[in-house]
Amino acid sequence: MLPAARSVWQQAKFVFEETNIPLYFDSAATTRPDPRVMTLVMRLMTEEYGNAGSRTHVFGAQALKAVNRARDQVAKVVGATPDEIVFTSGATESDNLAILGLADHGAATGRRHVVSSAIEHKAVLEPLEHLRKQGFEITLVKPDSSGHVSASDVLGAVRPDTFLVSLMHGNNETGALQPITQVADGLTDEGPYFHVDAAQTFGREIEALRHPRTDLISISGHKVYAPKGVGALVIRRRGGRRVPLAPLMFGGGQERGLRPGTQPVALIAGLGLASELALREADTRRASCISIRAQAMNALASLNPVVLGGGEGEVLPHILSLAVPGVDSEAIMVAAKDLLALSNGSACTSSSYEPSHVLTAMGLGEDQVAGTVRLSWSHDTAIAPWTELARRLRDLRE
Repeated sequence: MLPAARSVWQQAKFVFEETNIPLYFDSAATTRPDPRVMTLVMRLMTEEYGNAGSRTHVFGAQALKAVNRARDQVAKVVGATPDEIVFTSGATESDNLAILGLADHGAATGRRHVVSSAIEHKAVLEPLEHLRKQGFEITLVKPDSSGHVSASDVLGAVRPDTFLVSLMHGNNETGALQPITQVADGLTDEGPYFHVDAAQTFGREIEALRHPRTDLISISGHKVYAPKGVGALVIRRRGGRRVPLAPLMFGGGQERGLRPGTQPVALIAGLGLASELALREADTRRASCISIRAQAMNALASLNPVVLGGGEGEVLPHILSLAVPGVDSEAIMVAAKDLLALSNGSACTSSSYEPSHVLTAMGLGEDQVAGTVRLSWSHDTAIAPWTELARRLRDLRE
């Protein structure tokens, strides 16, 4: 690490230690960048800072090499080819490009119907609402009470005029894994394009995202230990044909004309290395997250009954959504504020003070919706004071 970067890091570490900061349990909102990634990012920001579009000198050549390497690293995680990766600012932009970028093709072919789910991230639901206002028809499939959408319900909603199916892989509030493999299996070769929002699962659920019938995959760097401000859209060819996406912005022609503007080389390289590390360390990271989940469940079992979002079925091992009957989520967060930094929903909607659309779509009662908190962690999260947390929650209920 460069001396200047090391100094900043040490100062930040000192502040955190001196102010008794709680353990971070909001990794579904953002992860702490991997130090190995940040070493690379800092080098490319301060030493090898060329523009990848500059073809006349070594600085530009080095930058282009870093971007190409990152494209290959991201592609390997999902079993794609490097030229099927388009870098963006994050999963929100990728979702918008995937959905709105296909609208012209849908209209031109007489297909103006989209199938999605009621538990999608706002980065999907709001572009879909925009399409609705443009005269498109949107079908949102509802989940069951544990937050899982049925593959048969999704496939059953597909019509001859459906041009897109968009389904998240792992829910950011409950951790419930959605049946993207079964949906991909059920779509015909000539059927609608299939988009998966994989912000929570890229680099974690490896095999499911390698299905060749998954045409579009949105990923976000800051959910996989890369910096904020970078992501990618995987755009797979189908039968040798590219997905007919239209750009949302113009000027410059970068990223095959789909995402113009100077490429943020350092951030892109950081995403590339983070992707490589996620693939290489996937098994050990998963085992660590499962162990942390088991510790939490063992301690919180004494609070029975505790209601789990996502149930005990297919869930991401690093997200735990729970409600303690009779206890409001705000009270839980206040009680735990010096122990764990946790949340009561998606970081993107927490400022709206509206009930979670995910929990509401699951058909949960008002008390449970108002009382649900989300704990989410990383593979390197320290051992939490679970017994003390359980004691405080028990005192709140009593």
